[in-house]
Amino acid sequence: MRAKPDSLIRPAIRALSAYHVPDPVKGIKLDAMENPYRWPDTLVNEWLERLRMVEVNRYPDPAARRLRGRLRTVMGVPEGTGILLGNGSDELIQMIALAVCEPGRTILCPGPTFVMYRMIAAGTGMQYIRVPLGRDYAIDGEAMRSAIDRYRPAVIFLAYPNNPTGNLFAATEIHTILEYAPGLVVVDEAYAPFTDASFLSALERHDNLLVLRTLSKMGLAGLRLGWLAGAPHWLDEFDKIRLPYNISILDQVSGEFALDHLSVFEAQAQEIRRERARLFGALQSLEGISPCPSEANFILFRVPAGRAGELHARLKDRGILIKNLDGSDPDLAGCLRVTVGLAEENRSFIEALRDSL
Repeated sequence: MRAKPDSLIRPAIRALSAYHVPDPVKGIKLDAMENPYRWPDTLVNEWLERLRMVEVNRYPDPAARRLRGRLRTVMGVPEGTGILLGNGSDELIQMIALAVCEPGRTILCPGPTFVMYRMIAAGTGMQYIRVPLGRDYAIDGEAMRSAIDRYRPAVIFLAYPNNPTGNLFAATEIHTILEYAPGLVVVDEAYAPFTDASFLSALERHDNLLVLRTLSKMGLAGLRLGWLAGAPHWLDEFDKIRLPYNISILDQVSGEFALDHLSVFEAQAQEIRRERARLFGALQSLEGISPCPSEANFILFRVPAGRAGELHARLKDRGILIKNLDGSDPDLAGCLRVTVGLAEENRSFIEALRDSL
């Protein structure tokens, strides 16, 4: 008899659901934390000219040295700190987990948080521990220290700002965790373009700190390019399990080009911050809606009890797609999440939500 999935696939994998990406809708897409701004035509033309010079018949530089050099300079990565590139930050999270996974080892996170930490923990056979966040989705320092003592995690992931809540954890709490943790602490700064806070400068102070970034939220979601900064002796080990040529030549050249024009994306990020403030105020003005303060390019908000699914469906019927988080985590009951879009998209969303209420 031929083998079947239930006899070969690990139970932890069969218990998972694949990461769900909804079908695109015709209308306004505000569900995936994407930069809503297209590249200016002049920038697109210049980018295409550079791509014409690429020799796609040749393998890319496996170490992507030029791109890493540009990242170090443009992003202000401290000297003596290593940089490792991934096909999106998800691949880097997976590399870290694969490098440390052993039976009985644990990944620990305050939650609710980014779902891929849990999925990758399961995929690598590690135990996943969720420590509930405290009031206003802040880190509960006492609960974190108690969990660290009990589980001795190999890796702690801290999304900063946190996804899906949008808030920044107190820097003092993160420094305490760095001092207290027996293993690695990964500060995931995927939404760095939309906040002034960062732990990059702390890399020289904490040997167990890794800082994870991505170019996706900056405006290159289709590129799938993440990077990890940390002590070289850690990154050298992760590099051993990195698949060869994981960053294509097109991604390398496009990434370098985008960094050469960083001012364009920084200006877009500043406009998104301004729109975030206007959108937050508009949500506050709606009766029954409770938005959470955000340092990211999205806003989590709670709706009247029992109406999350209904309101999500009504908005979709109006051609507006946001994220329904009700039921995804015990602390997200009645919660929806909206990406900050263009000014006219945000106005359409607020109008549709007001009508639906």
